[in-house]
Amino acid sequence: MNRLPFEKRKQIIHLMVEGNGINAITRLTGVSKMTTLRYLGIAGQACMAHHDKAVRGVKASRVECDEIWSFNYCKKAKLATAKAAPEGAGDAWTWTAIDADSKLIVSYLIGGRDADAAQDFMHDVADRLATRVQLTTDGHGAYLSAVLGAFGIDVDYAQLVKHYGPTADLAGPERKYSPGECCGISKRRVIGKPIKGLVSTSYVEKHNQTMRQHMRRFTRLTSGHSKKIDNHVAMVALYTTFYNFARINSAVRMSPAMACGLEQRLWDIGDIVKLIEEWETQE
Repeated sequence: MNRLPFEKRKQIIHLMVEGNGINAITRLTGVSKMTTLRYLGIAGQACMAHHDKAVRGVKASRVECDEIWSFNYCKKAKLATAKAAPEGAGDAWTWTAIDADSKLIVSYLIGGRDADAAQDFMHDVADRLATRVQLTTDGHGAYLSAVLGAFGIDVDYAQLVKHYGPTADLAGPERKYSPGECCGISKRRVIGKPIKGLVSTSYVEKHNQTMRQHMRRFTRLTSGHSKKIDNHVAMVALYTTFYNFARINSAVRMSPAMACGLEQRLWDIGDIVKLIEEWETQE
């Protein structure tokens, strides 16, 4: 790949993490689609390595976990009739763990919504924490054995289960794209002594919206979805580094990494590009 000028690389990265699709980026920058995707792949690997090294020993007190749906190449229901579907095509679930105080993404994982993915995800969360935490998830059954396997009894764990009713008053498109009305919640203590008033998944659910706004691949009802799973994984890795280190969170008025004590200053896009360059030289 021809080496792009530093400012051009900054522009590409900035456009990616602000919700622009690959085709839009090629039009705005004049860089070919193939070169842009290759640079995304390199950026993703560099950011994955950085997250794995830098986000360790997190001193959190409350952690919230959730899964967000997207798809790669085509939806799972279309796989049977899809032509030349690549490996990894179909539904792709992104699991995220958020520190409720600093808003840091402690861990993320892309895979299925099954027990194996839950086990891998929870073990990674546990490995990155330095303190006993109060953990909250939704009512997904795979979390139960995964949390116990990763934390044992060294966690205060509760599930928040939302109950939805019918939306009989809606019809047409509104009925199709609107969720059922939430008519109640249940808070279930699972392990330890979680404080009932702090059992919540509000922050991680709000972060799901942030992910959809900053990554075109997560925007529903468009053609911006990922066509290859490797590109999807790379974009999530790039976004995570941007979100943790180079984006001011309005709730804490600094980057989550600064609020959590993992970093002393706010990064800019140039710092991410330098991180990618350093990773390239090491490889």
